[in-house]
Amino acid sequence: MLYKQSRSQYRYQNGPFSIVPNLPGYAIPEHRDHGYGPLARFDDTTLEPGGFVPMHEHRNDEIITYITDGLVRHADSSGARLVASPTKIMVMNAGKSFWHEEGTTPDDPTLRALQIFVRPHTVDLEPNIQFKEIGTPPLNEWRLLAGPENTEAPSFIRNDVRLYDAHLVRGAEVALPKRQGWDAFIHAYRGRIDVNETSLDTKESTLLVNETEVRVRALEDAIVVAFLINPKARVTHAGTIGH
Repeated sequence: MLYKQSRSQYRYQNGPFSIVPNLPGYAIPEHRDHGYGPLARFDDTTLEPGGFVPMHEHRNDEIITYITDGLVRHADSSGARLVASPTKIMVMNAGKSFWHEEGTTPDDPTLRALQIFVRPHTVDLEPNIQFKEIGTPPLNEWRLLAGPENTEAPSFIRNDVRLYDAHLVRGAEVALPKRQGWDAFIHAYRGRIDVNETSLDTKESTLLVNETEVRVRALEDAIVVAFLINPKARVTHAGTIGH
């Protein structure tokens, strides 16, 4: 079953910082949960040069920052001061409490990113921060960016979600990796694509439930973000944002 989801109509802006939240559970008509299993939501985020989000707390969220343009300067309660960029992914495993701030300098380029919120399997885990080099994306193939602990993924989150991206040239077609009993959520981050013969414009998405194969074809040059999700995973709804 394929559920197409239109571009999100929600938008929140505070000066140079803006987000457009995407709620994958609402792809299913009358679905009561805004999330789908452990994937709670993901926000299309923009931070203009000189923007700053002051120190704030997260609890019980696994937060992936996936950047396509620009950079973000991060500082947190662990003492880390680091920069995330298109070649360096950031994951905050907030656990029982994690404080951070983020910003750009006036000379930095505009940040464009997805902030992805995954519900952990257990409440009040130990907090953790990860910055992982992911390099330049290859063309026309899926790249695994994050996954459960003790897998081959370069960064980990504490539940059954696997995050991929693909940078496709027009006409290219790729098959999403499979996991028995897991469903897929595909987001056309940039460009037009076809997913199992359903077209998606930029910022549109589709949830695929019990599909035996998921094929994505680029109708123009595109960046595609894909999630494999175990819908039966145990989750906590205690997250600051990903509840």
